[in-house]
Amino acid sequence: MMYGGMRGSGRMFRLLMRHAGVTREMGGEELSLAVQRVDRMFIEALEAGASDIHMHPERNMLRIRFRIDGVLHEHETITEPDLWQAMIARVKLAANMHLDEKRDTQDGRIDMEYLDRRLSARVSCIPSLNGERIVMRILDPAKMQVKLDTLGMPQDVLANWRRALQVAYGMLVVTGPTGSGKTSTLYASLHTLDRVHRNIVTVEDPVEYEFPDNVMQVQVSEKITFPRALRAMLRHDPDVIMIGEIRDRESLQIGIQAALTGHLVLTTLHTNNAIETISRMIDMGAEDYLIAATLQCAMAQRLVRLICPDCRVPYQPTADELAALRIPTEAAAQFTFYVGKGCQQCRGTGFRGRTGIFELLRISPAIREAIVNRATGDQIMQIATKEGFRTMLDDGRDKVLRGMTTPHEVIQAVYAGVYE
Repeated sequence: MMYGGMRGSGRMFRLLMRHAGVTREMGGEELSLAVQRVDRMFIEALEAGASDIHMHPERNMLRIRFRIDGVLHEHETITEPDLWQAMIARVKLAANMHLDEKRDTQDGRIDMEYLDRRLSARVSCIPSLNGERIVMRILDPAKMQVKLDTLGMPQDVLANWRRALQVAYGMLVVTGPTGSGKTSTLYASLHTLDRVHRNIVTVEDPVEYEFPDNVMQVQVSEKITFPRALRAMLRHDPDVIMIGEIRDRESLQIGIQAALTGHLVLTTLHTNNAIETISRMIDMGAEDYLIAATLQCAMAQRLVRLICPDCRVPYQPTADELAALRIPTEAAAQFTFYVGKGCQQCRGTGFRGRTGIFELLRISPAIREAIVNRATGDQIMQIATKEGFRTMLDDGRDKVLRGMTTPHEVIQAVYAGVYE
């Protein structure tokens, strides 16, 4: 039985609690069914490679779902009300939440140990119609120790991004929606920098990965906001500043001023593509001449699922899919397209793992001039295309033609009328 491995002296999984800087194992009755079910839920989520756990109470059951490779999958349902209430209480206790508070939202963090690996989960609890709903984002330090060359960047994008990271000052922006891998790209970028001779500071919400050495990380809170933390950081003699996300005009202005005064600033922004980064910064109150002076490059990215190598089979895309990817019918005949039919290894999904699709806009002298002259996005796109700019759609099409992913994955990720 799995519980023997969980409960023995060499337990494969245990929840931890921090108190006054000391970490200890979380207590619980050895034979408590709720304790066992919560432990088993975490173990199965970790073994499945889930990024999120959803505990969703409905009228007659607690529905538990895992997000795997960006897609929610039903894991199990629990119909015993006493059991699911005890499970929710166990999770709230582990996250250091108030058990008697059931009318307000709460946030917390769970520390855990699994097969000698230290992990944590960011926990959010919100009252719903049928009880308290809990969503947990699993934070695995191993997943944040990725290298730039494993993210899926095309070779030209990788080379240009590495080159941009070596500049002494300026702003590098990674854009995309929530869950597109922006934080992983920033962490991988920081890993390439000299942390011994350069002072690197970050302000994040939340801190998802703790660097082992020479990086000062600040967690945003209600009291320590992004602008307040950034102002304080500038008094700590930084060489490199990572801003987890530009959310408002004040943060953007401080970031631009830092880039102007000799700091390398890495940050993220929510836009549909790299070209829109410029207009979004202007909309947020940045002066065009300051953007032209500080912005070094903007990189947009999305995540697409990889076809499972154990069950992939040839596939004939539809005419609409070929048109969306801008692949001429006669050219399509020269390639073999694939899909995954589903197997035990991929849990019947046909996909296993994810990779990024990217586009990188380098701010060349011609584009700087266009920004100052308030050129439209289309005009900037024309200049960038002449200079070799390739869109995420182009990168996604290349990955489809190489048999890495499916047309549907790429279309779903990037085809939002942006490139029409």
